Amino acid sequence: MARGKAKQAGAAKAAKKPKGKTSAGAAKKPAKPIALYYWPTPNGFKISIMLEECKLPYTLIPVNISKGEQFNPDFLKISPNNRMPAIVDPAGPGGRPISIFESGAILQYLGRKTGKFYPSDERARVEVEQWLFWQMGGLGPMAGQLNHFKHYARETLTYAIARYADEVNRLYGVMNIRLKDREFLAGKYSIADMACVGWTNLWERQGQDIEQFPHLKRWLETVKARPAVQRGMALGRELRKGIDMKDPKVQAVLFGQRARAG
Repeated sequence: MARGKAKQAGAAKAAKKPKGKTSAGAAKKPAKPIALYYWPTPNGFKISIMLEECKLPYTLIPVNISKGEQFNPDFLKISPNNRMPAIVDPAGPGGRPISIFESGAILQYLGRKTGKFYPSDERARVEVEQWLFWQMGGLGPMAGQLNHFKHYARETLTYAIARYADEVNRLYGVMNIRLKDREFLAGKYSIADMACVGWTNLWERQGQDIEQFPHLKRWLETVKARPAVQRGMALGRELRKGIDMKDPKVQAVLFGQRARAG
């Protein structure tokens, strides 16, 4: 398991033992922190932002993907797809621990757990889910491929760069139209916005012109102004320092993987 040195992060630092007693008269116990397996990437930011927004105590466990820590056997028990983020909640359903991988599933779980940023009303929930899955199936994968071919590919593949740059541009246009008459993607601020902010924040690196999308620009500025978003996107920023993403050894770990024997 990619433990590194576990740190109490963000809301975890502020966690205090609640005052008062339970109905049975026993003193309340402080909530056990959620273990966050994380690396500072747009997908990682989704969960750090949600934890900060919900003021949930959590322990940061870095998973250095440039060193292949995502393939450690103990981590694979939590995230069999060898991807972060992942969480372990010691106070899961029924009071028993639960581990969850896939950022969208984690966001939904935390939304249900806290009752925040993920509405219980079915119509409102469907609105959120549509845009969450839009990000999971479209914006994230397309922007990720653009980032790869534009910045990390060993040779310049003009067609691939143009293909993904155009698709990201199209997706930005979809967001821009959606945000024309509403403040947030699903009306109210939700996990759908948290899912998208880390990817759209890279517009310049993606070769996009944010001025082409005024409603998206306004939304991005609004979301990034939230203190919890700022804390979530700053989490672990120092972990990436000194890592050369063009190092052949690093690229072999990140981009050269095939199926592994069970």
